[in-house]
Amino acid sequence: MTADRIGKLVVVGVGLIGGSFALALKRCGATARVVGVGRSRENLDAAQHRGIIDRGLTLDEAWGDELADADLVLLATPVGQMPSLFATIAPRVGAHAVITDAGSTKRDVIAAARASLGPAMARFVPGHPIAGTEHSGAGAAFEALFRDKQVVLTPLAETEPAALARVSACWTQCGAVVRHLDALRHDAIFAAVSHMPHALVFALMAELAARPDADECLALAGSGLRDFTRLASGDAEMWRDVCIANRDALRIELDAYRRALGRVDALLAAADGDALLRLFERARSARADWLESTRGGDEV
Repeated sequence: MTADRIGKLVVVGVGLIGGSFALALKRCGATARVVGVGRSRENLDAAQHRGIIDRGLTLDEAWGDELADADLVLLATPVGQMPSLFATIAPRVGAHAVITDAGSTKRDVIAAARASLGPAMARFVPGHPIAGTEHSGAGAAFEALFRDKQVVLTPLAETEPAALARVSACWTQCGAVVRHLDALRHDAIFAAVSHMPHALVFALMAELAARPDADECLALAGSGLRDFTRLASGDAEMWRDVCIANRDALRIELDAYRRALGRVDALLAAADGDALLRLFERARSARADWLESTRGGDEV
């Protein structure tokens, strides 16, 4: 078994991320067989019909039996499910299998892995693909999802180099650009650039929907609100788990944002149009520079 060839891939959570990962590897010939695991038989059947997986088992079935001869196990579920998944994996996973995840938070996932995996911890490579759409389920998966997108791996001191090489090679074969970060730094950054924006749009849509005149307001809303709140179409369970898991860092960012809103409010109270214009121009320029330099990674 070479680092860039996977005989048997087990994907737990055959949705947008897990399904796209499996589909990309199958289409480029990097894996021979994919077993999908998930909560919904309907979703697994859809994944098999699309050729994403070769066999599907629900979490209620004996999916742990598939781990003994697995070469790579990808956990692509909401992060709140990770502790129970690691507990199931630990006594069943084969001695050569590499385990990785696609969670948007890393410290909590690493802690869950440490609590259960034992010797297999050295073969666990924490990961986070910076890609996505507002859609979910196997029907949303497509092989080009990760092309030219970043994947962040947060290897640990005890991570085996061969395990890291195998996971890195798989993401590269999906078309992604792999980079490494410390887990603490990862969670701090993504609290600011991903988790907070999601919390904001969910809060805004909930507030608008609760108004007595919600129907009239939303009937008159245009593309601005539609574009701004696109993230609120994401998987609510997944983002709930992310926000809870990274709540300390997220609360720091929410406090910073409240202070920024306070500054805007003060400028409005003072009718200081010149200062407001300078703030808006700085923001517009910063976004233009970001899009030019990164082409705007599109994780939801």
